[in-house]
Amino acid sequence: MNARSNLKERPLSVPSERAIDRKRALDLERYVPALLIFLANKTTLSASRIYRKRFQVSPTEWRVMAMLGVEPEITAKRICDVIGFNKAAVSRTLHALIKRGLVEATPIPGNSRSSLLALTEEGWELHEQILDVVLERETRLLADFAPDEIEALIDYMNRMHRTIQKMDRPKS
Repeated sequence: MNARSNLKERPLSVPSERAIDRKRALDLERYVPALLIFLANKTTLSASRIYRKRFQVSPTEWRVMAMLGVEPEITAKRICDVIGFNKAAVSRTLHALIKRGLVEATPIPGNSRSSLLALTEEGWELHEQILDVVLERETRLLADFAPDEIEALIDYMNRMHRTIQKMDRPKS
């Protein structure tokens, strides 16, 4: 058995032989930031395969398109603020979507630095196709949860989202 397959079989909370001498370590099955990152990474990886193969869209492109589906005619700054991407990533993504004819940019009068962004008709058609896949994947992800558990999970995640900025503030 190789080391890689051994890691897959061992639960996250069981230390390796080399880690036993350590005094402290994260419990990766209970450390919420790691769990969120692991879930995000794994859902993004599997989504990437599907979106690229079926729709020729990256997960980042889909996230921007989804945001424009929720809030048509918004600025790139608003997209960054909501989905938590940096300006450069959003700018590159928007450039690619505009080039493909999926997004259009309308200059804001009196503001040469910003444009209002919106899905084109072709963008909306692709958005609808991807949305069906996205919602079906969400259904499968949450299949083991009861409706009240799903509501609680959504509430917890929204509460964390609202308080995320407090993580990096100095203690007072």
